Amino acid sequence: MRPLAASDILKVWEHGEEQTAIDRALTMLAVACPELNHAGLAALSIGQRDARLFELRELTFGPQLDGFTACPRCQERLEFALDLAALRFRHPGSPAPAESEEFAFETDGYALRFRLPDSRDLAAVGICEDIAAARRLLAERCVLQASRNGDAVAELPDQTIVELAEHLGNCAPEAEVMLDFACPSCGHEWQALFDIAAFFWAEISALARRLLREVHLLASAYGWREADILVMSPRRRQAYIELYMSRADSPPERRLALKR
Repeated sequence: MRPLAASDILKVWEHGEEQTAIDRALTMLAVACPELNHAGLAALSIGQRDARLFELRELTFGPQLDGFTACPRCQERLEFALDLAALRFRHPGSPAPAESEEFAFETDGYALRFRLPDSRDLAAVGICEDIAAARRLLAERCVLQASRNGDAVAELPDQTIVELAEHLGNCAPEAEVMLDFACPSCGHEWQALFDIAAFFWAEISALARRLLREVHLLASAYGWREADILVMSPRRRQAYIELYMSRADSPPERRLALKR
């Protein structure tokens, strides 16, 4: 895995703008992990996928993550900072597809063998109309073998599916990162799910738009190609922008745009 360069950021943003959230996560990883094709990335369990997204985010933007949320009771805005080393989960060994890992679960006489959900499964259940239907479809896709008292069964009761869904979370805790918050204004305490794929995409999208502005301004000012501008370090690009802003003949409207 390698960090995303400026040209990678624009490539990911360009492809991801029209994609679903699930496909965006795979697009981010595809650029940084060329050794894995799309099928291999899609076959990673959600926990394995997110572990790689945590690692890629740290390589690209650094170990600290700054964000904000709103109190669900009083809507007070809360800023927070996270150390990715405390959140990121590493999986030892080679990035084998998730379907090679099987788990066992028994409840009320039912014995199940199953695999963990992957991106293909999430895409399939995303069109379900309600949670119950999504759980059943997920069970149909992920349960490899089911029996009761030694006899094979083709369909599981609703309660067994609910218990299996809860057990899935215990098998892959890294796929569900929960953050604890406490509002200093009203004292309300709550937990919120941290979605690394959505957060990372928001950062990439913001940086891509900034890079496009910088390329446009520097190309207009100096006639340089996009590729030449993007290989510059952020510090060098900023230095050229400041030099152009300081020119006496720089139009006032251009100076204002550069400051933004």
